[in-house]
Amino acid sequence: MIVADSESCGCSGAEGYLSCENCGALRREKDRGIKIPRQLGRGPSSFIPVEEILQEGAESAQRRLFIEAFVSTGRVDNITMVMGLHPEYLTSFWKTQYLLLRMDGPLPYHKRHYVAIMAAARHQCSYLVGFHMGEFLQVGGDPQWLRGLQYAPQKLRNLNEINKILAHRPWLITKEHIKALLKTGENSWSLAELIQALVLLTHYHSLASFVFGCGINLEIDQEGGHVFQPPSPRSCDSSPASEDGVNTSNGTDAMEEVEVLMERMKLLQECQLEEERVTQEEMETRFEMEKTESLLVTPSVDIAEHSLPPNVLCFVEDPEFGYKDFTRRGEQTPPTFRAQDYTWEDHGYSLINRLYPDVGQLLDEKFQVVYNLTYNTIAMHSGVDTSMLRRAIWNYVHCVFGIRYDDYDYREVNQLLERSLKIYIKTVACYPEKTTKRMYTHFWRHFKHSEKVHINLLLLEARMQAALLYALRAITRYMT
Repeated sequence: MIVADSESCGCSGAEGYLSCENCGALRREKDRGIKIPRQLGRGPSSFIPVEEILQEGAESAQRRLFIEAFVSTGRVDNITMVMGLHPEYLTSFWKTQYLLLRMDGPLPYHKRHYVAIMAAARHQCSYLVGFHMGEFLQVGGDPQWLRGLQYAPQKLRNLNEINKILAHRPWLITKEHIKALLKTGENSWSLAELIQALVLLTHYHSLASFVFGCGINLEIDQEGGHVFQPPSPRSCDSSPASEDGVNTSNGTDAMEEVEVLMERMKLLQECQLEEERVTQEEMETRFEMEKTESLLVTPSVDIAEHSLPPNVLCFVEDPEFGYKDFTRRGEQTPPTFRAQDYTWEDHGYSLINRLYPDVGQLLDEKFQVVYNLTYNTIAMHSGVDTSMLRRAIWNYVHCVFGIRYDDYDYREVNQLLERSLKIYIKTVACYPEKTTKRMYTHFWRHFKHSEKVHINLLLLEARMQAALLYALRAITRYMT
C-alpha cells in the first residue's frame, strides 16, 4: 500500500512504498515511545520484487491510475499496484468492480460486501475477507454478522450452497438450485438480486485466484499484515513466502525454454496453414485426451495444508468441499459443456444485461480486454503474435472446468503449455490457496514478472467466465 506521507521525505519509486524510517513525523513518534507498525511482507507481492512493480519513470497511464485510486479511496492497495503493470486491464477491472459495489443495484451495499466475504472465505483468502469486513462496517453493516455465517440473515445464508458449488465445482449447478433460492417466501431472492449475487460470487472467487497466484501481501493495516518488532537482517531482503523456493535454475536452460516455445508456436502456425480440415470426431477426441491428462496435473503432495484463520473459518460451512476433477476415472461424470451450445456472446451477455443493466457490457469489455491484451513480446523477443498462446491458456482453464470449444485443436495446449505451467494454472484456477512461490518461479523462468501477472489476469477472467456460464445456463433452464 502506498502511504500518504511518502512524498514528504523525498522518497519515490520502491523507496516510497513504505513509510520511510527517516521521516521526521515517524522519528518524533518513536521518540515519544509510540510503536510504529512495520509491514510483514516487503512490497505488494511476496512473489514479485517491489522494484519490478514500482519502477522509476513508470508509464504515465499507470501513474495516473494510482493517483486516481489514491484520490478516491485514500490508498493504493496491493492488488491495484500489481494489476497496474497492465493499465488497460486495470481500468476495465475498476469500472466493473465499482459498478458491482458502489452503483445502484438490487442488493443493498452492506449485503454486497457480505457476499464478497462469503466468496473469498471459500478460498481461505484472508486478504479479501479482511478488506471487505472493513468495507461492510463502513457502509453501515451490522457488526454481529461478522461473527460468522450463523449470525447473518437466513436469506444470505441460503446462498451458501450455490457459493460453494460455484467456487469449487460449478458444473454441478442446476435449475433446482436457482428454484430453491427464488421460491416464494420470507427469505426468497428476486431474480435481479440473484444475478447480482452470482456475479459478485464469481468475481471474488476469481479475484482470490489472482491474490494467491501473484502472492499479494496483506496490507499493513490488516490483521496479520504488520509487526512492531524492528526488521531482522534476513527479513530486509526477503518476504514471508521467499523460503518457498527461489529461482536458482540455470539461466541457459531458461533461455532454451523460451526458444523452444517460440519454435513450437511457429510450427503450429505453419501446420494450421497446411493441415487439412480435421473432423469433429477427431477434435472431440483431442479434447477428451487433454481433459483426461489434466487429471494427472496436480500440485505436489508435500504441500502443507494451512489451518483456516478464525476470521475466515466462521464464514465457511462444509470446509471439506473443494475442487474435484471434472473427469474422474471410474466415476459417473457430468456431460461436457459444449461452449457452442451456451455461449457468453449469444446467451450469457444478453441475460445479464436484461436483468442487471450495464454489468453485462462491462463484463464483456473486461473479458475482451484481457483476451486481446498483448504487447507483442515474449521474454526477450519482440514483434511476436501471442494470440495462440493466450488462447491456449484461456481454453485450458475452461477445459479443467469441463468446457469444450468445437473449433479448437487441443493439441495446441500440450504443445504450448509445459507441465510446470499447467500445474500452476490448474492450482491457481481450481484451488488457489495451495499456490506456492515455488510454483510461480518454476514456470517460464526467463519471462518478465509482468508477463506472469498477465497470465494471472487471463486465469482470473477465464475462471470467472466459466463459472458464470454454468450459473447463467441454470437460470436460463429455470426460466424456460
